[in-house]
Amino acid sequence: MVRLKDIAARAGVSVMTVSKALRDAHDVSAAVKAKVKQLAQELGYVPDSSAAGLRTRTTRLLGVIVSSFTSPVYSRVVLAIEERAFDLGYDVLVAQTLDKPEREEACIRRFISRRVDGLFVVPAYRLAAEARAYQDLFARNIPTIVLGHLVPFCNQFVNVEGDDLLGGYAAAQHLLKLGHKRIAFFSGPSVTPWTQERFEGYRRALRESGLDVDDKLLFQAGRSIEEGAAATLQMINEAPDVTAVQAVNDRVAVGCVETFLRQGIRVPEDVSVVGFGNIVLSQHFKIPLTTIRQPKYRLGAAAMEAMQQLLNGKRPEPKRLAADLLVRSSSGTPPASPVLKRLKTEGKEIRL
Repeated sequence: MVRLKDIAARAGVSVMTVSKALRDAHDVSAAVKAKVKQLAQELGYVPDSSAAGLRTRTTRLLGVIVSSFTSPVYSRVVLAIEERAFDLGYDVLVAQTLDKPEREEACIRRFISRRVDGLFVVPAYRLAAEARAYQDLFARNIPTIVLGHLVPFCNQFVNVEGDDLLGGYAAAQHLLKLGHKRIAFFSGPSVTPWTQERFEGYRRALRESGLDVDDKLLFQAGRSIEEGAAATLQMINEAPDVTAVQAVNDRVAVGCVETFLRQGIRVPEDVSVVGFGNIVLSQHFKIPLTTIRQPKYRLGAAAMEAMQQLLNGKRPEPKRLAADLLVRSSSGTPPASPVLKRLKTEGKEIRL
């Protein structure tokens, strides 16, 4: 293993000068810095980050806790955080909660034990007003950015979030402007604030158009393609007068469209479908989805900017980034008569 004294001996300077040169100290000449760094590279010197951390009381580590590594939303957020962190000389540790509060608490405590300099967390939302791990983070004064909406158990921290309410509003307004009046809403987990805000946007758009929310048009669809498919079958049987579906996310929307196509129902000629998120699949799906584009990369970049301020002892303002509507092929004007209702009247078999 190459040590500082090995570089010092080759360079003909002191160990202290080598240390300063590698840290770009101002009291070492540019020529000496260049010579020392060149020798360090030639000899294959790798600095001991643990030793440096003991001196500076920092680890140059940042933790990122997301719901799932497979999430098409958070993969872009993490990408932005890691790229900026790398430029600033930080390494990033990543963990997933699988939306389980007990696993989230374990992840937080592991990162505390690793002495991370800062932490980004996508909360595993629950109804409890307090969460011990979040209290510990706050008590230890560990710089923390919440990637998502604030709720009581984490509202002591700074957050960066997308505007789900206006996104939900824009999706419903688009369908209403096309002439739809019977619009089903496929909801996500009720405990999550992003589900609540997207539904509130849907509700506001209906109300502005003089329509009330019909409970018969509300369906629990979760987050996945499979759950979206199941909700669609339920809707076909229970609300056949629907001419459009507003899904809580793109994966649910994909499950919905696939189910319609299997039944011989055309999208958007018979039923329109709008998603939320603009994941890669939505653009390249067999019927490109009209959707709400979430600013995923910008959310990660904004989160890293906020973290830099926290690391410098400043408290940044929370950020709420706008989402916008992308109109593609899955939405259109409603048919003259509800196709689903006609199929049911004709006794057409609904296939899984």
